[in-house]
Amino acid sequence: MNLFAAATLLIIPGITTGFSFVPTNLPRAFSTALDGSIVYYSTSTGNTETIAGYLSEAVGTAMEDIGDATEDEVKSYDSLIVGAPTWHTGADEQRSGTAWDDFLYDTLPNIDMEGKKVAVFGMGDQEGYGDNYCDAAGELYDLFEAKGCKMFGLTSTEGYNHVESKAERDGKFCGLLCDEDNQYDLSEDRSKAWVEQLKTEGFF
Repeated sequence: MNLFAAATLLIIPGITTGFSFVPTNLPRAFSTALDGSIVYYSTSTGNTETIAGYLSEAVGTAMEDIGDATEDEVKSYDSLIVGAPTWHTGADEQRSGTAWDDFLYDTLPNIDMEGKKVAVFGMGDQEGYGDNYCDAAGELYDLFEAKGCKMFGLTSTEGYNHVESKAERDGKFCGLLCDEDNQYDLSEDRSKAWVEQLKTEGFF
C-alpha cells in the first residue's frame, strides 16, 4: 500500500466500509410533546380512567393520571383534555376527591397556561347525586379558564336526568359528562362524538 492510499483510508474510512462517516458531536433531531395533546385524568373507582381510555383511543394520544404529571410536562402540551369524578358533593372547591384537588390549588397556579386549549370531561351519578351532577367538571373548567386557557367542547344537557350541576354554563354542560352508573352504555359513543366535535372546533 502506498503512502497516498494509506492516508486516504485514515481520512475517509467510509470508502472501505460502505458507510458514510458521521461525527458523533453533531446535534440530533428529537421529538417532544410540544404542539401535541394529552388526556389527563384522576380516578377513585376507575370510571374516569375508563372514559379517559375511550378519549385517548379516539384522539390517538396518551393518557396520564394528573398525579403523575410534572409542571414542565403539563405546560409542554398545546391541547389538554382534562377529566375528574365528583366525590365532594356540594363543595365549593376540591370537589373531585382525587389528585386534581392538590393539582388545581397547589400546582396549576405556578404554571403558565395562557392560550392553551383545554376541554373538560367529568363523571357523575345523576340518579344518586342529581343535585350535584359532575360538579368537579365545572371546577376544572373555571380554574383552567382563569389561567387564560381557551375552553372547548361544551355539550347539550339533553338526554340526562339530573336536577342541578355546577358544570352547566349558559344552558350547556362545560364539556363531556358521563355516567358509568346509569348510562354506561352511552359513554363510548358520547366520547367518540365529542372528539369529533373538538376536531370541528379546531381543538387539535
